[in-house]
Amino acid sequence: MYKLDGKVALITGGAIGIGRGIALRLAAEGADIAILDINLPEARATAKAVEGTGRRAIAVEADVSNYAQVQGAVKLVTEALGKIDILVNNAGILRIGTVIDTPINDWRDVLNVNLDGAFYCCRAVLPQMIARNAGKVINIASYVGKVGKVYGNAYGASKFALIGLTQTLALEVAQHKINVNAVCPGFIVETGMRVQIDRYEADHGLPTAKQREGSVPLRRVGLPDDVARIVAYLASDEASYMTGQAINITGGFWMK
Repeated sequence: MYKLDGKVALITGGAIGIGRGIALRLAAEGADIAILDINLPEARATAKAVEGTGRRAIAVEADVSNYAQVQGAVKLVTEALGKIDILVNNAGILRIGTVIDTPINDWRDVLNVNLDGAFYCCRAVLPQMIARNAGKVINIASYVGKVGKVYGNAYGASKFALIGLTQTLALEVAQHKINVNAVCPGFIVETGMRVQIDRYEADHGLPTAKQREGSVPLRRVGLPDDVARIVAYLASDEASYMTGQAINITGGFWMK
């Protein structure tokens, strides 16, 4: 539908969950896929699944919070697949707690992966996009990047900042015909992060994602493919006049 044939997409945190869903969807649209993840066995499994669709794929082990590793990974992917047309900054971690109780190292870890990681990947990939005057950058933020949430101080701060980075970068590279957008998922199940959140909320007497379905106007929680479909659109020429946006994927739960 979106005609991504001949395109190469690099997806960080693409081994499992939302990242895996994005990888498979972009492959189905015709793109070759590079999976960058610290979980190499799962990254290889996702790459193999992509190859099963007839597309080329590569799995690369790297920590997005380490700029040297990011640079090395981007070089490896470019050598293997020829270029990077689409960058999806999906890698992310979560640490739950109040501002007073959150360990300093937890705060730093979350910002290092969720924000610095996206910055590092953009910095490493953008030069080749600028040289071609073409490219798509898609940042996976969160609705928690638009509204505060109890116990989500580090995660929320990282996602608010990621949306800010999205808007700033969109302005910087617009002259090079590079589109930069973010998506902001709501209650997405079938991910490791959601399992972590649900366990914490259940332990603290709070409703899990599934228990909140009644508060979602569309009356269901989201799935990785709900996010992947929007990413596929943003990666395509159909979204060529859209940049600097942060699109909610919340079933109507959050509309701002």
